Amino acid sequence: MIAYDIIRRPLITEKTSVQKETMSKVTFEVSPKANRVEIKKAIEAVFNVRVDSVRTMNVKGKIKRRGRIYGRRKNWKKAIATLLPGERIEFFEGA
Repeated sequence: MIAYDIIRRPLITEKTSVQKETMSKVTFEVSPKANRVEIKKAIEAVFNVRVDSVRTMNVKGKIKRRGRIYGRRKNWKKAIATLLPGERIEFFEGA
């Protein structure tokens, strides 16, 4: 797999922003087929940082209703990468 196929997008919420500032952890939505080693190599290649560890979890899609019809969102995989001290990833540098 190519590094850009493994990392789909960064997850930017209030909780992940606090983790990024205090504990140097960044969160991404990743390919469900990727493992921890592949995710670590992809983050290091794309963002040019050193990663200490990666934790992954599978997130189940929610069941949603639209009137009488039930639907379901897709299942997806989340990865939380802990960066080594002194490393940073900036998503919004000019904002």
